[in-house]
Amino acid sequence: MKISTIKHGRWAFLPLVVFLLALGTEGCKKHKAEIAPEVASSDEALFKLGEAQIKKDTEKALLYLRQVIDSFPKSFYAQRAKLLIADAYFRKGDEGNMILAAQEYREFIKAYPYSPSAAYCQYQIGMTFYKKALKPGRDQTKTIQSLAEFKKVVTDYPASEQAKLAQEKISDCEERLASHNFGIGKQYYNQGAVKASTDRLTELLTNYPNFSGMDGVYFYLADSYFKWAKYDQAVPYFTKLISDYPKSKHAKKAQERMAEIEKLPKPKK
Repeated sequence: MKISTIKHGRWAFLPLVVFLLALGTEGCKKHKAEIAPEVASSDEALFKLGEAQIKKDTEKALLYLRQVIDSFPKSFYAQRAKLLIADAYFRKGDEGNMILAAQEYREFIKAYPYSPSAAYCQYQIGMTFYKKALKPGRDQTKTIQSLAEFKKVVTDYPASEQAKLAQEKISDCEERLASHNFGIGKQYYNQGAVKASTDRLTELLTNYPNFSGMDGVYFYLADSYFKWAKYDQAVPYFTKLISDYPKSKHAKKAQERMAEIEKLPKPKK
């Protein structure tokens, strides 16, 4: 009797599941829709319902799509449903939904590591951080996170179309970080903290060799050494600036500094 009652209760619960699946929200308005048994038992039919509703009524669509994943986890439509869910969160664009999108993309990669869409998901993870990255001069945590995720696209999926897109984003992220660090180095220079400025600007040479403002890096690094009276260390950077960036706004000042250094007494041997 006990086993029979449990079985009966389980089957009795099925109509409720189907009924709940048919509920969605649009603002404060509630929707009801009847789902035929043949639809509820079909991964393709459920998926198409979710796909049709994804931009009209996202919450209702998510119910259909999650039912595909829960009821048919090995189905081809489960993969597509997972992507639609992740993309739906991504489109909303706010911080909370970006976190949910990244989570869904990560789960997709874990569940379907050999899917052709895995590279896309990894790229989209990077984009969830990139979209929220702040300009140089402000907190660069999101930029650093997006850079790491884009590098993973190139490493894990080198032959993918997303790898090319990720490389472009990597260049942009590195430019932002270089600009941010250059601003800090220049601030130290302006404050007369030459030890701090040389440390920060030297890191730029190592970490961001393609920085578009490299002429400024050479100048402020060289001039920091000059003000620190470390002339031997200043000369190579002034020379590099003059030879590689003759049209730089810093070139004339670098030439003046080199002339000053030439006039200094030579150290006795």
